[in-house]
Amino acid sequence: MPSPSQPLRKLGFLTIGLFDPADPGQGHESTLRLIELGEQLGFDSAWVRHRHLQYGISSPVAVLAAASQRTSRIQLGTAVIPLGWENPLRLAEDLATTDLLSGGRLNPGISVGRPGHYDRVASALYPDTAEAEDFGYERVRRLLDFVRGEPATDFSGIEGIEVYSDRVQPVAPGLASRMWYGGGSLRSARWAGEQGLSLLTSNVVRAEESEDFAEIQRSQISAFRAHHPEGARARVSQGLVVIPTDGASAEQRAKYREYVRNRTPRTAAPQGPARTVFAPDLVGTSAEIAERLYAHAAFREVDEVVFALPFTFDYEDYVQILTDIATGLAPALGWQPAL
Repeated sequence: MPSPSQPLRKLGFLTIGLFDPADPGQGHESTLRLIELGEQLGFDSAWVRHRHLQYGISSPVAVLAAASQRTSRIQLGTAVIPLGWENPLRLAEDLATTDLLSGGRLNPGISVGRPGHYDRVASALYPDTAEAEDFGYERVRRLLDFVRGEPATDFSGIEGIEVYSDRVQPVAPGLASRMWYGGGSLRSARWAGEQGLSLLTSNVVRAEESEDFAEIQRSQISAFRAHHPEGARARVSQGLVVIPTDGASAEQRAKYREYVRNRTPRTAAPQGPARTVFAPDLVGTSAEIAERLYAHAAFREVDEVVFALPFTFDYEDYVQILTDIATGLAPALGWQPAL
């Protein structure tokens, strides 16, 4: 097996947190148990996806607040919160509160853009301001200003028996330095770098200079670091779907390979008007996956990963996959558990 240019320094995982609409509590409990397991296995971070009007995690900050009370070390992240659904001031309050509850372990990942199916949801989400809402980078700047302690109002002081602050409360020291941006284009990568954010890359990018996923992602990472104040030291995390099979049963291996087979056709060429390129899911033994990662042009540029768990699998499947990642795949990549 080839040797990596540098050992994997930070290991994370991402879960979508699906649930049965007839029993949503159990789905959230399973997500919390996976985060607890991740800490026990030595993972450096656990991240949750964000889903609105679907049977997944609609309130990741609340879920991570709960996770913060059941863990003590593992970093907790969102990948990502789409700001088009959020009021930046209110979100800043929730993020700061959860960060304090976690002891400074929150890593908020955010993104911009119009909410999905906006024409159908706008009247419920923004009944009076739907056409005036700004879903661009200015929404991120507002959030960052509030998180960094910039004034939110020109009023502070005492009114009657109430004491008011002109800044978002509570204040969470260090939270601003742990903000991430989820980007999949050269423009978003450059912008995230200019803002001094960290960059979350995933298994989805936009074909601009190439149609090869690894080369596209490598180019975006380079653009991000070229525009970041910290240059080559700027943090980037890669998020591919990996499914190691070392400890899987024959039934699980068959299910995993069928899952990957059904998703592979979308990786053959750019999809849709946005020319979206999907990365192939990686399934096989830890040694096989490690070899494919070493050959991946973008993976060679990072020393942090947030491996994405597949959708729709059973809890027992996730336990096996996380265990194999922590005990087989990640050590093959040079990672050492933070225990």
